[in-house]
Amino acid sequence: MNTIIYMVRHAESSYSEGNERTRGLTSKGILDAETITSMLRGEGIDRIISSPYARAVLTLEGLAKELGVEIKTDEDLRERHFSDDVISDEYFMPALKKSFEDPDFALPGGESSTVCQNRSVRVLKKILDECKGRKIAIGSHGNVMTLMMNYFDFRYEFDFMNQTTKPDVYKLQFEGLELQAVTRLWSEQKDRKA
Repeated sequence: MNTIIYMVRHAESSYSEGNERTRGLTSKGILDAETITSMLRGEGIDRIISSPYARAVLTLEGLAKELGVEIKTDEDLRERHFSDDVISDEYFMPALKKSFEDPDFALPGGESSTVCQNRSVRVLKKILDECKGRKIAIGSHGNVMTLMMNYFDFRYEFDFMNQTTKPDVYKLQFEGLELQAVTRLWSEQKDRKA
């Protein structure tokens, strides 16, 4: 019996230092969240679990209302904490790449890939165990989503993460704890609209 996980990377959100948990969606992000609702409404999803960060919850809020389900949040799905220090853009990407090459590397006060992957995969394994044969949407972040997928298939790494978009949607088909297939739904949706 297959379990289907819809990994939903949050829609576009305006970045400003200090509001990591509470920042909402841009106007483009709001429109894209509506597209996600349209895309997923007929998939048979009966449970939605999300990062507690506002941008992840807001991306799936319309779908939850339409399906009449509550969004459950799990702290261990939160965005990866990269550092206690402010990191310049020019230093961030090389440091992020290094964290994929060396999973135990972490910036001062930050999480390594290993730590972030372990906490988020624990949640995913629990979902797969408790929701066998069901369809579940997970509201996530690019780095966390990639690390969860990477746990089951090493092809999902730094380069994969860099080609994902905000939002993005991947349909993961599991048999037990084995990842059987991955389909990117967001690009299909965008192609249909073009």
